[in-house]
Amino acid sequence: MTKPLPFSPQMQVRPDVKAFFDQDTETFSYVVRDPGSQACAVVDCVLNIDYASGTVTHEGADAMIAWIRDQQLTLEWLIETHVHADHLTAAPYIQEALGGKIGIGANITVVQEVFAGIYNAEPAFKRDGSQFDVLFRDGDSYQIGGLTAYAMHTPGHTPACMTHVIGNCAFVGDTLFMPDVGTARADFPGGDARTLHQSIMQVLSLPDDMRLLMCHDYPENRDVAYETSVAQEKQHNIHVHDGVSEDEFVAMREKRDAKLDMPRLILPSLQVNMRAGHMPPKEDNGRVYLKLPINAFK
Repeated sequence: MTKPLPFSPQMQVRPDVKAFFDQDTETFSYVVRDPGSQACAVVDCVLNIDYASGTVTHEGADAMIAWIRDQQLTLEWLIETHVHADHLTAAPYIQEALGGKIGIGANITVVQEVFAGIYNAEPAFKRDGSQFDVLFRDGDSYQIGGLTAYAMHTPGHTPACMTHVIGNCAFVGDTLFMPDVGTARADFPGGDARTLHQSIMQVLSLPDDMRLLMCHDYPENRDVAYETSVAQEKQHNIHVHDGVSEDEFVAMREKRDAKLDMPRLILPSLQVNMRAGHMPPKEDNGRVYLKLPINAFK
């Protein structure tokens, strides 16, 4: 069971946050800067893909690279909150341009073991997380310039989900959404609704004024938004507001998940993201292929 993150004075520091929105996948990516230096981190970057034509492009990543260069920042980290099923990560592309270490939760090995089997990955594919530079465990800390950041293991959506607390901001990945949208699904391989609820409670044990930064937003009657707070989630989240029991949440989540379609880009995303954003190796004709596993997610 994940332990609550102890309060640190670093949680009172307000980092500079620049949000980038990819409309095609409804994903928010971030550049987070230590206010006391030129050091920064990128969180949950996006690689653009036209799945119908198999075309990969880099306009979203290029916009982040250009902004970091324009601000004369030094990129120290590329953080993946989890192995995304709705977009491909551009982490290695940005790393090649700007440097920095790619980090993800240590339970990436669990995810790799599952999906290497589903995609029948080549024998040389390692399932030890070694494609990433750093594997975070619950409670680990790391530096962005002079700012100490903390990693919280918050599984349930996937086994490797981490929430990253950077100053007074918590980057929650797909664990939580804006209050009127609710919470993430828990029906992917390795997901679990009860575990998700317990993880959400750990996030909501952070200070009430902690800023929560979303990875996605799916509004119905408003413009997209990416920031809320612990207090707002506890008061207004439609799935986990104060007074909703764990059993009530689990029943709601499991019933809701049973009716959801698979994410549009789940099939290309998982086989690339489990490799830290690298494509599968070229085949003997020099071309890269992504697999379509039949009936793997029915």
